[in-house]
Amino acid sequence: MLKILHLRLHEYDAMVRKGAFEDLGRRIELIRGELVEMNPSGPVHDDYVTYLTNWSARNINPAISMVTSQTGIDLPELDSRPEPDVFWIRKARYRQHHPLSTDVQLAIEVADSSLEKDLQIKRKLYAEVGIPEYWIIDCQSKVVHVLRDPKHNDYQSHVRATSLDRLSPLIAPQAILDLQDLFDGE
Repeated sequence: MLKILHLRLHEYDAMVRKGAFEDLGRRIELIRGELVEMNPSGPVHDDYVTYLTNWSARNINPAISMVTSQTGIDLPELDSRPEPDVFWIRKARYRQHHPLSTDVQLAIEVADSSLEKDLQIKRKLYAEVGIPEYWIIDCQSKVVHVLRDPKHNDYQSHVRATSLDRLSPLIAPQAILDLQDLFDGE
């Protein structure tokens, strides 16, 4: 009989502290107790992440938010530590643990080759823990999936914004993301 090893978040943390993944040569996330390999990022992905990180840093209210990029969120109730490409979190210091779902104000994933995973697996994961807003940047189609209002383990609102649109996060309605510049700017 095949047995699958399911890791608890604290076991994953212990393995990280002991250097279990240092020589792996691959990026991984813990999703629902399973180690999931992340695709290496290409130049389009990295460009969008850099653009969105800089845009976020210019547009957050530093009294209530911080922006971070490609770091983990602790979801102990789901034995998960996803690493969104960019996310806005409640202003605090996170020395004792990664931000929790209640700290996340906006999660952004850039999908160059991971669209299906981001639309299915991460969408349900983020909705289940109540992350209020989740954007998926679809690099291939030049569309942003804007997911809001998490209830019943899914988002109740799903809007597709195109390069003709401008977008603002719920936490900062004055922050305008020009999607034409994101997708086609120099």
